[in-house]
Amino acid sequence: MHPIIYDVAVSADGFIAGPDADVSAFPPSGPIVDDYTDRLSGYAVALMGRATYEFGYRYGLPTGANPYPHMRAIVVSGAIQLPSDAQVEVWRDLSGLEALRESGPGPIYLCGGGQLAGAIASAGHLSQLRLKRAPVILGGGTPLFSGLTTPPALTATGQVDYGDNLLFQTFRIT
Repeated sequence: MHPIIYDVAVSADGFIAGPDADVSAFPPSGPIVDDYTDRLSGYAVALMGRATYEFGYRYGLPTGANPYPHMRAIVVSGAIQLPSDAQVEVWRDLSGLEALRESGPGPIYLCGGGQLAGAIASAGHLSQLRLKRAPVILGGGTPLFSGLTTPPALTATGQVDYGDNLLFQTFRIT
């Protein structure tokens, strides 16, 4: 069974983006970002919610394009409308998640957002949490998990200190 790994930057107060989806408080470059970029090559599928996918539009992602061309990309949304020739799949719900874990091409990168992470964790499908912790307080925005009905139990499996109070922490979901 392929793991679902939530690999995301997070503030000290638990937000993956500030108000208006602002991510400017997170480092845009440096060793912690380089290591994240290297980890992306180990994922076979990118799974994201609508807001996470549409966030790419701010940076020039064309509608329907795959933000992770080396991966199969799936947007989970009941409302998004993409062109018929879109390079991403649209799932209206999570009913295909078990089959994806069983017969998909490999590890699944949950890249956001908080609502989707909450739904996947609540359903017991989240395998691992990889947090790029920034020493900032955002005070609001998109939480790491939203709508979490059953909080998962975590076991810390590693931590790397990148200096400047930047930490990379890994947790196994138990």
